[in-house]
Amino acid sequence: MNLTETPSVVGFDRALGALKAAGEATRLRILALLARSELTVKDLTTILGQSQPRISRHLKLLVEAELIERNPEGSWVYYRLGEGAGGAFARQLLGAMGTGEGVPARDAERLAELKRRQAASAAAYFAANAEAWDTIGRLHVAEEAVERAILEAVGERPFESLLDIGTGTGRMLELLTSRCNRAVGVDASADMLAVARANIARAELSNAQVRLADIRNLPFGRDTFDVVVIHQVLHFLDDPAAAVREAARVLRPGGRMLVVDFAPHELEFLREEHAHRRLGIARSAMETWLKRTDLDIVEVRDLAGSGEASALTVSLWLARDRRMSIADRSAPSQEVA
Repeated sequence: MNLTETPSVVGFDRALGALKAAGEATRLRILALLARSELTVKDLTTILGQSQPRISRHLKLLVEAELIERNPEGSWVYYRLGEGAGGAFARQLLGAMGTGEGVPARDAERLAELKRRQAASAAAYFAANAEAWDTIGRLHVAEEAVERAILEAVGERPFESLLDIGTGTGRMLELLTSRCNRAVGVDASADMLAVARANIARAELSNAQVRLADIRNLPFGRDTFDVVVIHQVLHFLDDPAAAVREAARVLRPGGRMLVVDFAPHELEFLREEHAHRRLGIARSAMETWLKRTDLDIVEVRDLAGSGEASALTVSLWLARDRRMSIADRSAPSQEVA
């Protein structure tokens, strides 16, 4: 947080409670870590080298002081800095403290190593399942119904450019490339891209290409694509909000973002066996992420599964970059003679 900004007003009693909660070495370290990433108790015990009961007690105090928030997902709970006045107070405190050296810096190094191991685990899963990815996907959701909904959301009107984030086998490119002049799919898995390239060649999609890229740092400038699709990707990510922000960065004024993912569920085996970091994405969370990136939500649609997939619902969020909307509202109306 910029210390020149006007701090949020929390009042004397809440400020005193917040300072008491933060005024302990481990709890201050936890706040510094949660300022960098959303973490579980298991993550924090690994980084800090302390017992689970002790870490849980510290987290409980920080939650009660409203410095952090807890987000249960199945049998796991993710913790993050609060979004309200308490979280702003914590960021103000951390900004004054600095985290460039000493204990906070060493904690940050251990956090980075933890993230590397988690990313390697996900990459190993993708490599092992690249050829069978579409088959695995069909076990979880009726893909035909989802694809019809995607086509309806994108519409039949042609557009210039498409970006498919986390393209996997390239299925979204096959589905949507006929509606645009240029399509690019990006993925962090070279094994997945090998499958996608084979599928693109088989379908003779001359206007489509795929690239190896980090979803958190896309190799494109601002205002590059008319449509950005994030299909069944966010539940694999440690920080899906950051991915949405980065996707919005490359969206042109008036462009559209389509996000497709599972609604919240309780199928723990997906986390253990299929590298899902999150058991679905809550509607309230997605709406918050989209609005914070200056996107206006156009449509939200839920598709319930059936048969073996009856425990899963797929949600679609369609949003539009509001810069064009503002321009349209300010422009004089034109009547057709």
